[in-house]
Amino acid sequence: MSKLLIKNIKSIVTVDDEDRVLNNSNIYIVDGVIKHIGKEVFEADEVIDGSNYYAYPGLINTHHHLYQTFSRNLPQVQNLELFPWLKALYEIWKGLDQDMIYYSSMTGIGDLMKNGCTTVFDHHYVFPSSAPGELIDTQFDVASKIGIRLHASRGSMSRSVKDGGLPPDSVVQTTDEILADSIRLIDKYHDPSPFSMRQIVLAPCSPFSVTDDLMIETAKLARSKGVRIHTHLCETLDEENYTLSRYNLRPLAYMESLGWVGSDVWYAHGIHFNDDELKLLAQTQTGIAHCPVSNMKLSSGIARIPDMLKLGVPVGLAVDGSASNDGSNLIEELRVGFLLHRLNSSNLAPTGYDMLKIATRGSAKLLGRTDIGSLEEGKAGDLFMIDSRDLSLIGTQSDPKSIFAVVGYNKPVDYTIVNGKVVVRKGNLVNVDEEEISRKANELVDCLLKKA
Repeated sequence: MSKLLIKNIKSIVTVDDEDRVLNNSNIYIVDGVIKHIGKEVFEADEVIDGSNYYAYPGLINTHHHLYQTFSRNLPQVQNLELFPWLKALYEIWKGLDQDMIYYSSMTGIGDLMKNGCTTVFDHHYVFPSSAPGELIDTQFDVASKIGIRLHASRGSMSRSVKDGGLPPDSVVQTTDEILADSIRLIDKYHDPSPFSMRQIVLAPCSPFSVTDDLMIETAKLARSKGVRIHTHLCETLDEENYTLSRYNLRPLAYMESLGWVGSDVWYAHGIHFNDDELKLLAQTQTGIAHCPVSNMKLSSGIARIPDMLKLGVPVGLAVDGSASNDGSNLIEELRVGFLLHRLNSSNLAPTGYDMLKIATRGSAKLLGRTDIGSLEEGKAGDLFMIDSRDLSLIGTQSDPKSIFAVVGYNKPVDYTIVNGKVVVRKGNLVNVDEEEISRKANELVDCLLKKA
């Protein structure tokens, strides 16, 4: 039995139903679960003095492509929009191998954890014909070593350039291959129990890279196995033109025709919806992973987040792939999202605290979880803390709920705790050697780029 006590925390931003901020209180975590929040003191294996710290629920990333950490900041793609950007990068990504997946996952997850993230959903859909098939297994190995809560997707692409899609032949697979590996991964890794550290999502890539039969069969398989489904949708007008020309349907209508709406579905981006489509999302409780930095970098557009929140569409926050961001920092997304919607929607925009709720409770809902996303007794012991005495926080103490969105925070957090275990301490990863990861990862980046 493991016991962690964080004593006399300056402020606990609970993000609970009452939006409480608790001052000078303790958090007691036993075997990964919060057993007490209040003034009472308990014996513990480890005691942390929280008297100068703000504590927050762990941030939850609802859309990422960890492999893309190896293709960041490339001059040749910096000013491209999505379709040409993808075509250029597929020529690099087709050279991925198992070691690259290991170290890119370690890099991206480590960066997320150092910035307060405790749960990651990764959308991996590139399976080069030259690479071994167990790439998702590799990601779970990384997650176990580094200490993150991971929702991994068995992504897929089945429509190559020769069939009217975007990806090259070397990274697409048949529907039968994809479904067989999906079943293997669900049976081996998916744990739907409370406080689960491992879950599987089925996630064909996008309308312009997969076939109709794959989308239909994936949804059937997922629902028979009780797992969630995810894809990119309404990210660009190019995608809208693609589905209109190919199917004579707008993207959401096309997805609805394939059985891809419902409370077990969430889409990445969701920028180009009209009023009726937003109402359908709300009625069906189909969710959206909001990726503000990526959407700005690729010039894709601005998602209608104020309208979605007003209608009750489930919304979570995400960094998207590192090559379209080019970072893995959800705290940065909080501020960029807040400022973007203030600029675009003025007083109708989400508040700074609303953005924190999107990144915690909102994101938890997209992943189908009620055991994470807030700091409450009976919830998972997932949180992060920052030191209120930091020079960058002087003058901010009147509203700790809004610091990240309104003020910003541009350094690693002091503590990240996942499942009641400290995984980041004083800004450094606890369970792995950052220097060794950096050395090996940079070697592999060079290798990948030379292949291309």
